[in-house]
Amino acid sequence: MSLRFSAISSLTSDAEIKAGEATQKVTAIFRENVFSLDKARAFLSDEAYKSLVASVKSGKKIDRSLANQIASGMRAWAEAKGVTHYTHWFQPLTGTTAEKHDSFFTLKSDGTPIEEFDGATLIQQEPDASSFPNGGIRATFEARGYTAWDPSSPAFIYEIAGGRTLCIPTIFVSYTGESLDNKAPLLKALEALGKAAVDVANLFDKNVTKVTPTLGWEQEYFVIDEALANARPDLVQAGRTVFGAAPAKGQQLEDHYFGSIPDRVYAFMRDFETEAYKLGIPLRTRHNEVAPAQYEVAPIFEEVNIAVDHNILLMDVMTRVAKRHKLKVLLHEKPFAGINGSGKHNNWSLATDTGINLLAPGKTPKTNLLFLTFFINIIKAVHDNADMLRASIASASNDHRLGANEAPPAIISVFVGEYLTKVLNDIETRVDEKFDEQDEAILKLDLHKSIPELLLDNTDRNRTSPFAFTGNKFEFRAVGSSANCANAMITLNAILADTLIKFKAEVDEIISKGTKKEIAVMQTLQKYIVDSKAVLFEGDGYSEAWEKEAEKRGLPNVKTTPLALDALATNKAKTLFEGLGIYTHRELEARHEIELENYLKKVQIEGRIMGDLALNHILPVAIAYQNKVAGNIQSLKSLGLAETSYKAQSELLARLSDHIQAIYTKVHEMTEARKIANAITDVRTRAIAYESQVKAKFFDEIRYHVDKLEHLVDNESWTLPKYREMLLLR
Repeated sequence: MSLRFSAISSLTSDAEIKAGEATQKVTAIFRENVFSLDKARAFLSDEAYKSLVASVKSGKKIDRSLANQIASGMRAWAEAKGVTHYTHWFQPLTGTTAEKHDSFFTLKSDGTPIEEFDGATLIQQEPDASSFPNGGIRATFEARGYTAWDPSSPAFIYEIAGGRTLCIPTIFVSYTGESLDNKAPLLKALEALGKAAVDVANLFDKNVTKVTPTLGWEQEYFVIDEALANARPDLVQAGRTVFGAAPAKGQQLEDHYFGSIPDRVYAFMRDFETEAYKLGIPLRTRHNEVAPAQYEVAPIFEEVNIAVDHNILLMDVMTRVAKRHKLKVLLHEKPFAGINGSGKHNNWSLATDTGINLLAPGKTPKTNLLFLTFFINIIKAVHDNADMLRASIASASNDHRLGANEAPPAIISVFVGEYLTKVLNDIETRVDEKFDEQDEAILKLDLHKSIPELLLDNTDRNRTSPFAFTGNKFEFRAVGSSANCANAMITLNAILADTLIKFKAEVDEIISKGTKKEIAVMQTLQKYIVDSKAVLFEGDGYSEAWEKEAEKRGLPNVKTTPLALDALATNKAKTLFEGLGIYTHRELEARHEIELENYLKKVQIEGRIMGDLALNHILPVAIAYQNKVAGNIQSLKSLGLAETSYKAQSELLARLSDHIQAIYTKVHEMTEARKIANAITDVRTRAIAYESQVKAKFFDEIRYHVDKLEHLVDNESWTLPKYREMLLLR
């Protein structure tokens, strides 16, 4: 029996559904495994506790003399919960997390065993830096690198296979100080935006001393039976199906969306939610997504740094918990062709320490002006840096998703809805009314009449928009489901910081000439509206008309990752990121090279998988069936039957032969094209060659012929699980 039919048999005969833990109130287990400040209060001295609080809330450095006390308290808390090991948990440029476990156990000089965890170990460790992606920053023989504790993201206990490990979130840098991870530049971007946003907010309210970017991600994912997934070498190695004919029933009935969650998946959801709550991940929403076997989970908004940590941690939790249920979580952006792919919508906003959401329209003209200032600056930032935003979400897997089945296109545009479009138009047209000091128009202008209080309900959604305003936040829909949110958040927060700095400088210059502050703000906003209106688009992002219109407007439309990543190598990018202290030129160039290498390696792997499946799985089965049909024709001929008696078999044989020959020829040509691409030394040129000469030329064509064979070959002989089985069998 083939793996395919063995998996189906196992699935249909195993009716048991793991129930998981008994339902508990979320509040009873929330942050159970997190060294949050309330836990720290019970294990630390007043002095150590105050130092930790100051570090978490104000970013103040922890005195090393107090680090020993914090480490001791953290160990006492962890050991009370059965922890034996600790690790610095970091996010290298691999797209996943990394950890090296060490035991609390050690020996004194006289051989006495003790449990130990001191402040120096808490603050810093030294993992090997040469074996992680570094873009040429570190040579193999230059192995030293450092992880450094990030107190703003609380330590947590991760339970795996009955063991418990204390995980300490950290940054990761090279021996020479360059960042080799996603967290360090994210923290720098958040700091840059916080400072710039406070400076602008102080134009309206001097009481604002802190602005915090917040993030609420929506994680889409597929869940299929583990045995069926394991019977697909492409899913095992690439996370997506490189072949697979469309089933008769896909998502066309739209019956899966928000439908009843299957029992087996529901049990899995409950299980991973429980684990997430213990880790302090504030999950709020779960539901069926549009495609069959596709689902979504979403949390309550958190500060961006913690939200990013929680998202990448949850992806690991989901993957591990799924195994308990004999399920497989697919986080790839497009694991199945012809149906919806998966995104990670980044809902992003800005909150002040005075309790104001800067992206929520206020109830007075003055607060409306505060809202409009940040709202318009964000639009300007996206307009001026659309190329960098596109680069921030570029990947081999996301290229499959963008522009199809409810995913936004590669053209970065902003959707704000008809109400706010009218507000922006009204402000723009007031240029001719010549605001002056005698006309206190800004303070009299009641924009609230144009912006309904329930803006969330009065602003339609546009699923084809990559960057949409949805009432009191912006939703960056173009982020891929497998991505680390950090990359998009670094760029988005950085470009807004840069724009706000320039905005404040322009306003100050106008004020210095004797113009009132409100008038200066409005004049600058009017200019920004005019300068950035090209990026605003309310229509169908999938239409050919929009592509033509976007080209007229000068908006970039870069559909492939190797070219999209060029934005990282521009002088504009280097000036922006270096000016804000987020990346040095060297760090930015390294990330450009790492992303290109990652792209071409993934395409290379997929090409190898296609060749292997075609030659070792598909063709042997197709040829065997071809021989069977040919034998049938010979038998009928030997009986003296007329040719019309086996006309169908002859036509079937010809079609089989055509597809078999085409597959064999194209796989051979693709292999030769890969060899040519592999000989190219320049990483960018090699990545472009893999996209244009390997992927674009051969992937779809080889798939076409394989998928045609799937419809022709005897079902009992086909060894790979089919779409109808993976998507519809529970």
